[in-house]
Amino acid sequence: MSTAGVAVGESRRLEPALRRQRALGRKLLVPYVTGGMLTDWTTVLAALATAGADAIEVGIPFSDPIMDGPVIQEASDRALAAGTTPQLVLAALRHAGGEIGVPLAVMTYYNLVDRAGLDRFAADLAASGVGGAILPDLPLDESAPWRRAAAAAGVDQVLLAAPTTGEERLAAICSAASGFLYAVGLMGVTGERADLATSSLDVATRASRYTDLPVLVGVGISTPDQARRVCAVADGVVVGSALVRRLLEGGGPEAAAALVSEFREALDAG
Repeated sequence: MSTAGVAVGESRRLEPALRRQRALGRKLLVPYVTGGMLTDWTTVLAALATAGADAIEVGIPFSDPIMDGPVIQEASDRALAAGTTPQLVLAALRHAGGEIGVPLAVMTYYNLVDRAGLDRFAADLAASGVGGAILPDLPLDESAPWRRAAAAAGVDQVLLAAPTTGEERLAAICSAASGFLYAVGLMGVTGERADLATSSLDVATRASRYTDLPVLVGVGISTPDQARRVCAVADGVVVGSALVRRLLEGGGPEAAAALVSEFREALDAG
């Protein structure tokens, strides 16, 4: 694909859309779905948007997803077994076009980006209507070339901050990020937890001191009540494993939308 110089249209830009919703007093909800995990996965995305998602994170499956726990690993394994590739995920998003209706961010690992070439991958994201990218295994100190390529294509580079991130480094991460700041709620891989980790409140509070970007907490946000409680200090949440598990268990677009509606109602009530 030759897509150099293509930028995401304003309606697909991630950061402006999230800032607009936050300015209206809305807590932000970003659900996660692994691309290719189901035959109708793009239909799921459209259903999530209708149910109240402010943006959607799409995982590009990778064989060694170091940040992901068993649920999302299973989803990636299913997608890879079905022949899913980065090109197929982006082609599906491009084909879905305006049917989804909210900004998209992809989450994947740097090996895939490096193999494709930084400029090409960034341009392919933009041409597919993707407004942001999350690369959890790319350290801040090594991220400048990718951030330049992403910025040139009009793709926000979402960066992650962990509960153990020191103040100086947290400030640097916040300064370099765009789209939103992904505050990792607890140490460990993604997955559902019975209780809300106090570290999720702490990392969101600390990050908000260094950035005006929307600060969203992900990893360990498993129930609508947990989402409501963490949004006392955060601007929003990323919800992954709870939703992906429901899809793996046979729930389709309607079941996924019902779960996101529960999160949306809790955030709006909170």
